[in-house]
Amino acid sequence: MSRILIIEDEKNLSRFVELELQHEGYETEVCKNGRQGLELALDEDWDAILLDLMLPELNGLEVCRRVRQVKNTPIIMMTARDSVIDRVSGLDHGADDYIVKPFAIEELLARLRAVLRRVELENEQNGNKQTTLTYRDLTIEKENRVVRRGDEIIELTKREYELLLTLMENINVVLARDTLLKKVWGYETQIETNVVDVYIRYLRNKIDRPGEDSYIQTVRGTGYVMRS
Repeated sequence: MSRILIIEDEKNLSRFVELELQHEGYETEVCKNGRQGLELALDEDWDAILLDLMLPELNGLEVCRRVRQVKNTPIIMMTARDSVIDRVSGLDHGADDYIVKPFAIEELLARLRAVLRRVELENEQNGNKQTTLTYRDLTIEKENRVVRRGDEIIELTKREYELLLTLMENINVVLARDTLLKKVWGYETQIETNVVDVYIRYLRNKIDRPGEDSYIQTVRGTGYVMRS
């Protein structure tokens, strides 16, 4: 049974929506002001929140913003304000959808089903979650073979990727050049160990930020390491 929090100060509307949702099999709770609604939204787990824009004590945009700082609970805003800027502002503050009063209950139910279905699909996809490695703001998604620095995807060649992966799998372990050569290029390779230095330079050019310390440290006379 999905739990829905209704934050709406208009008594007749909140009661109407509550009864309709209960009729559809949802568990509901109603709160009539923004501050108490925010506390409920943060203190308990909800499958979705129906949030009025104009609320006493704390307006809906601020409630939405604060919830979104710590939770991904789907939020549908309900408001009588139908200007483009109001809709955009609501979405920019983290709302998932926006419905204008007066609305047909069938439309609200459809929008609610849509956001709940999206969350269900995301949860199913997370069942096949990526194995990730993280170092500072670098992340490797191993199954996808994707490297990110923050939100930016960094394009690496196969060798660059395998070199970075090896280093990130061995944080704080100094890896000698011949060890990296064997792990990345293979035991039977005839390549000289200085190719490791060349690829470390390629890798640094792609992942390092100008003016900041390199992610990969050189251990003189030995090899390379990524230190936590």
